[in-house]
Amino acid sequence: MATNKTYDQIKVGDTAEIVRECSSNDLLVFAHASGNHNPIHLPDTDWTGDGLVDKPVAPAMWVGGLASAVLGNILPGPGTIYKAQSFRFLSGAAVGDKLHVRVTATEKRPDNIVLFDMSVTRGDGTRLVEGVAEVAAPTELIEFDSSDIPAILVQRHRHFNRMIELAKTLPALPTAVAAPDDPNSLEGALMAAREGLIMPILIGAKSRIEAAAKELDEDLGPYELIDIEDEMEAAGRAVALVHEGRVKAVMKGHLHTDHLLHHVVKRDGGLRTKRRISHVFVMDIPGRKTPVLISDAAINITPDLNTKVDITQNAIDAALSLGLEMPRVGVLSAIETVNPAIPSSLDAAVLSKMAERGQITGAIVDGPLAMDNAVDVQAARTKGITSLVAGHAEVLIVPNLESGNMLAKELTFIAHAEAAGLVIGAKVPIMLTSRADDSRARLASCALALLYMHWQATGNPAGILDRDGE
Repeated sequence: MATNKTYDQIKVGDTAEIVRECSSNDLLVFAHASGNHNPIHLPDTDWTGDGLVDKPVAPAMWVGGLASAVLGNILPGPGTIYKAQSFRFLSGAAVGDKLHVRVTATEKRPDNIVLFDMSVTRGDGTRLVEGVAEVAAPTELIEFDSSDIPAILVQRHRHFNRMIELAKTLPALPTAVAAPDDPNSLEGALMAAREGLIMPILIGAKSRIEAAAKELDEDLGPYELIDIEDEMEAAGRAVALVHEGRVKAVMKGHLHTDHLLHHVVKRDGGLRTKRRISHVFVMDIPGRKTPVLISDAAINITPDLNTKVDITQNAIDAALSLGLEMPRVGVLSAIETVNPAIPSSLDAAVLSKMAERGQITGAIVDGPLAMDNAVDVQAARTKGITSLVAGHAEVLIVPNLESGNMLAKELTFIAHAEAAGLVIGAKVPIMLTSRADDSRARLASCALALLYMHWQATGNPAGILDRDGE
C-alpha cells in the first residue's frame, strides 16, 4: 500500500530512494511504450554488424524516467503531478546494473509546487543522471494498492535464442531429412543448414521438393537430394543412411509421424536401443526463467511404469544437454497425493522413490504433482507441499500421450510458447515436429539435437543455463 506526503507535510531536505535492476524486459517494454526501436537499446541484436550479439545500452530516458517512480510512489507519492523536469545524462546503464534512484526536496513554492534534486547512480557510485524535478504535491492524504495493476507479459523467446547460439559453436550435424516437400519443412531444414547446425541430405519426391524451393526462392544446388516419390520409402531411406554411417540424425519433414517411426522402431534395420524411445517437447514460454520440457506427448500412448522410467530418464538427459544442472522433474497427475484409484498418482510416487534410490539419475524427481503446484510456488504453498520441485518444475512427465499433447499445444497456442521436439532413446536423435510447425520450430529442434549429441559424446553440456540470469 502506497501512502503519500502532502504539501504541508513535506520539508526541505526530505529524501526518498529506490533501487531498480535494469533487465532486458525493461528495454523491450520501453521500446514498445515509447516507439523507440533504436537497435542499440534492444537485447539480442547485432547493431554493430560484426555478426555477434551486442550488449544493449539502456535508453537514457528510461533511466531518467525512474525518478517518476520515486516521486509518484513515495515522495510526495500518490497524487503527485509533474510540472517540469531537467536531465543531464552523464553515463549509460546496462542490463544487470543496480540503479539507485534518489530525490531530495530542495524548495517549496506557492500553489503546492515542490522542487526536487534527483540522481541515478550505479551500485559502484558512478553517477548516470542528475537533474531537477518540479511537481505539484498532493494536498490530501491518498493511499493506493498497486497490486491490482494488471501484469505485463513480454512475448520473448530468449531460451531458444540461447540454444541456437550455443549450437552454432558446434560442428554441423549430418542429417537425413525425410520428405521435406512443403515450404515449412524445407525452409526449416535449409535455415538450419545456413546457420551451420546441420548438413542435410534431402530425401523425397524431387518434383515436390523443387516446387517448395521455388516458392521459397531457395537454391537446392548445395544440397544432396535423393529422389524417392513414396513418403514411407523416403523415411526408410533416411533410417538406412544412419546404418550406412552417412548421417548422425534424422529430421521429419512433411510426412506422418507414424510413417517415420515405423522404420525407426522396427526390429530389423531400425534404430532401437535397449532404452524405450520417447519424445520430448522443449517449450520456450515467455516469462519462464528456464525452458520447460514435456514428455511424452507424441509416441507412447498409455505408457506403463517401466516405459515411464525410460521416458523420465530420456527427458532428464535432454534437460542436462541444455545446461540445466540437476533439473527439477515433476511427475504429473490430477492430484498431488497418492490415490490407488488414480494409477498415474501411483506411478508418480514410484518414479519419485526410484530417483531417490538412484534408479533414475541426474535430476530431482517428485510426484505426484498437479499442474498448478508443479509450476506455481504460491499454489504449492497454499496446498502445503514441501518439495524442492513443487512450484519450480522444469521437466513435466505427463500420464499419457493425450494429456501431454494437449498441454504442449495449449502452451503453444494460448501461452504463446515456442516448441522444439526431439525423439530420444534411438541410436541417433530424431527431430520430430508437427507438420503444422513453422521453420523456427524446426530450427530450434535442430539446435536441440546438436546440443544433445554433444552432451552424449562429451558428457558435458555446451553451456550452463543460469536459472536466475536474464
